[in-house]
Amino acid sequence: MDERKNVLAHTRSGASNPGRVGFEAALAAVQEAAEEAVCESGIDRGEVVALCAGLSGGGSTQAAEKMHRGLAAAFPNTTIKICTDLEIALAAMNEGPAVVLIAGTGSAAVGRGVKGFMRREGGLGRQLGDEGSATHIGKKAMLAAKVLRERTGEESQLGKQLLRQLGTANWSVLQDRYPFLGSAVRRTESARDEREPDIYPRLFPVVANAAEAGDEIARGLLREAAGDLASLVDRLLGQLDLRQVPFRLAKTGGMMGRCAFFDLELNRRLGEVAPNAEMGLLPMSPAHAAALMALELVASAG
Repeated sequence: MDERKNVLAHTRSGASNPGRVGFEAALAAVQEAAEEAVCESGIDRGEVVALCAGLSGGGSTQAAEKMHRGLAAAFPNTTIKICTDLEIALAAMNEGPAVVLIAGTGSAAVGRGVKGFMRREGGLGRQLGDEGSATHIGKKAMLAAKVLRERTGEESQLGKQLLRQLGTANWSVLQDRYPFLGSAVRRTESARDEREPDIYPRLFPVVANAAEAGDEIARGLLREAAGDLASLVDRLLGQLDLRQVPFRLAKTGGMMGRCAFFDLELNRRLGEVAPNAEMGLLPMSPAHAAALMALELVASAG
C-alpha cells in the first residue's frame, strides 16, 4: 500500500502461526509474502517504511519479539508492528461496536465495545480450546466414526469418506501411520505427535460434504460446532455489554461459505444469542487492515 492508501500488490504465502508451524517457518512465510509484494510493486525493499504482521500466535511476547527481530533483519530501517490475527480482523471493521467471529483451523471471537475497549474469547489453541473449529470438528468426526465402527462392526459412510481423505483403508493402518491417534480420546499428553495439527482440519471438508448430502452424524457435528461458536460470541457480548446494543457482527475464516447447512445453522444460532446484531462480511480483508495499520505507524512517527 502506498501513502495514498492505494493497494499496489496483494500476495499470499504459507501458514504463519509460530505455535503450529514453528518460528522459522512462520518467519519465512511472512518474509515471502512481504518480499513478493515488494517485487510485484516494482519498488526497492529499502522503500518499505512500515510493516504490520497480524499473526495467529502473535499474542505471545516471546513469539512477537522473535518475529520482530527476524523481520527487522530482513527489512532494516522499517517500522514494524507485530500483533495478532484477531486485532487485524477487528481493525477491518468500521468504527463503532463490532464483533468478528473467526472459524477456521482454530476458533475465536474478538469485539469492540461502545466505548472502544477490546475483548476476546477463544483462540486458546487445540490443547485448551478451539471449540467449533475445523480442528475440533475433524477430531470429533474421527472419534464418532471410529466408535461406531467398534460398536457395530461396520464402517459408516462418513467413516469411509474420512479414511479415504486420509489415504488409508482402515483404522488400524491409520493408527500405525499416526500413532498419536491412539484409541480415539484415550490419548495422554505423552502421546502427542507434531503432525497432529495437520490431520484434523483436513477432515472438515469431508464432514461438510457429508452434511450437505444429508448424513445425520455429520449434521450433528456441525450443529454442535455452530452452538460452540455461538457460545463464544455470547460470552464476548457479556464482556462488552453489547447484549442490548445494536452492533455489527462479521464472520470470517476457512469454514465460512463451505457448507450451506453449516452456514444456515450458524446464522440461526448467532441470531439467538445476538438478536441486535447486523450480520455480514468483513468490509475489507484483514491483510488490507494490516496495511492500514502500518500506514498509521508512519503517520504517528511523522
